Amino acid sequence: MEPETRLKPGGKFSSLPARVGGAHTSQFKLLANFMKIWHGYFLAALAVALFLTGCNKPSAGSGASSDTIKVGEFASLTGSEATFGQSSHHGTQLAVDELNANGGVLGKKIQLLTEDNQSQAGQSATVVRKLISSDGVVAILGEVASSRSLEAAPICQQNKIPMISPSSTNPKVTETGDYIFRVCFIDPFQGTVMANFARQTLKLQNVAVLTDVKSDYSVGLAKFFKLGFTAAGGKIAAEQNYSGGDKDFNAQLTSIKAANPDAIFVPGYYTEVGLIGLQSKQLGLNVPMLGGDGWESTSLVPIGGAALEGDYFSTHFSPQDTSPVVQGFAKKFLDKFHESSDAMSALGYDSVMILADAIKKAGTTDGAKVRDALAAEKDFHGVTGNITIDASRNASKPAVILAITNGVFQYVQTVAP
Repeated sequence: MEPETRLKPGGKFSSLPARVGGAHTSQFKLLANFMKIWHGYFLAALAVALFLTGCNKPSAGSGASSDTIKVGEFASLTGSEATFGQSSHHGTQLAVDELNANGGVLGKKIQLLTEDNQSQAGQSATVVRKLISSDGVVAILGEVASSRSLEAAPICQQNKIPMISPSSTNPKVTETGDYIFRVCFIDPFQGTVMANFARQTLKLQNVAVLTDVKSDYSVGLAKFFKLGFTAAGGKIAAEQNYSGGDKDFNAQLTSIKAANPDAIFVPGYYTEVGLIGLQSKQLGLNVPMLGGDGWESTSLVPIGGAALEGDYFSTHFSPQDTSPVVQGFAKKFLDKFHESSDAMSALGYDSVMILADAIKKAGTTDGAKVRDALAAEKDFHGVTGNITIDASRNASKPAVILAITNGVFQYVQTVAP
């Protein structure tokens, strides 16, 4: 018989003879049997709970709730291109609010789930994976910048989730796969528009090109401008490069000045373009600058000031357009956000509306059927013009050219595709 160890009051151990048989032994046996039975029930209940939890996990494209349609958006709400992301998001939100106020889509409200990529490389892929795998969205909207859209597009393609970029113009974006769309024109068209404007309207002979080599957008737009300008009989006087985030452009501009160009084509973003305009005039390089839709921001003129007077850029939309559709959108946007609409807000709005139209036509949120409906969109009446999705899932639509006059963007002309 082994001694039974017990703890005395005060914490000291003593050994007492264990009692064999009698009431104590019976009670211990009953308690042991009870614990075995309870343990078995606990394990069974735990297994069922884990099974049910696994079954209820949102799957990609599930849309989750039965009374809402989950749509994901990723945008540069903070960081270097925050004005782009905020403007696009406001247009997106306006469209969602408008649709929901009118009964939603297929009798369900749209639930917009927005993620900020902070204008940083790598963040778009992270947030889009979350929107698909954790949140269970049925479609993705974004991004403004082509480089960030190119991060997200392969993820959407792999998961068969339709993605619509409001304003990424690099051709590579939709080349990713058949689930990737856009509601803006592409750089071959935009570059050609500005090349023809430079040659035929401004009568320029020699143009220098200053490219952001870290930006897919800038590199692509520079390429197509050069092709178009030389095909129209013009000459590229000089070519220089910079990297997004640079602050000092004096070396490049000094080299460009030595080439004596008639103008400088700068297919960059407003953050650098404003500084380039300032520094070019400080060097006595008093020729106009030309650019693309990356210029359009309320922050451009505050950065560059009077140095940008007389410059031109192509874009997607002008609130000065007198059409009822444009004026109606401009008023709604101003009333809601207390600021003027621009191309990014209008394209954000159109991306939601064409998605909603495709879901209605498909009669479901099933990814493959929505994809087919988007691919079949023809002559969709958007705020940024009539949109036809072509065989490469790009938008065939007009471009707008604006001038900077007295510190504001002035409408010059519309160029049809």
